[in-house]
Amino acid sequence: MKEKTIYALGFFDGVHLGHQALMLACRHLAQRKGCNTGVVTFTTHPDGLVSGSVPGLINTRQDRGRLLCGYGMEKLIELPFDEKLMTTHWSAFLEQLVEKGAAGFVCGSDFRFGAGGSGTAKKLEGFCAARNLPYAIVPQQLLDGVRVSSTYIRQLLVEGKLKDANRFLGHPYTLSGQVVAGKRLGRTIGVPTANLVFPEELVVPKLGVYATAAVVDGKLYRAVTNIGTRPTVNGEGVTVEAHLLDFEGDLYGKYLELNFLEFLRPEQKFDSLEDLQAEIEKNALQSRKILEKL
Repeated sequence: MKEKTIYALGFFDGVHLGHQALMLACRHLAQRKGCNTGVVTFTTHPDGLVSGSVPGLINTRQDRGRLLCGYGMEKLIELPFDEKLMTTHWSAFLEQLVEKGAAGFVCGSDFRFGAGGSGTAKKLEGFCAARNLPYAIVPQQLLDGVRVSSTYIRQLLVEGKLKDANRFLGHPYTLSGQVVAGKRLGRTIGVPTANLVFPEELVVPKLGVYATAAVVDGKLYRAVTNIGTRPTVNGEGVTVEAHLLDFEGDLYGKYLELNFLEFLRPEQKFDSLEDLQAEIEKNALQSRKILEKL
């Protein structure tokens, strides 16, 4: 017998306050009906096929999944958004999910799905009512009179308005990945850094230095992180370099999660490595003060 699951539908980029409202409705519905909670999402952004233009995303697929699980989603269905799925009739799409164990659905009031975007919240409501399936339609969420959306949050990140972005996200902006080998210049000036490859599918936040909370091997560390092109040492491409305060050891190859809490300063070119070192040490003190409650 298939386990029954109430599924929230959407792409969930950012897993922001609007998405969290969907998941809250999903949890309430699942609790009432004795079902599991789940999310149906896509491995790639639908706009890639629908319009041929994909926006820079807020999260990697891995971080999105981690955040969804953190908000109590027990099952995660990630569908490849391909030609077949794009041309599937909206009712056939829902029928396929029912066959996989869906016992009800939750979506936003502006959610569109199925071939040509013909599926709407109203049609989902009718589909569920005809089959006696529980459902919930969640209205758009507003914060300070502004609609919570991934598009708006992306713009805040680009502008360096991290605190506002985090408010609309409902959690810190996050990046994670495996630590890769860098040029080890940080070690020569007493500020060793853990380097992450910046995922090419993501929107690039304002280049500069951030106060961050780092998690590695299940432990939390204060950190100062630079997202930038390393102009002082003639770097190329966008890199992520995190200096973990009070950490000793080698991070190479380890999985590192960075939670961005405050934008400290824009990226700048220094006249010497000594000037860069002094500025990083100043930023480290700022981060320590900001994160002193950790």
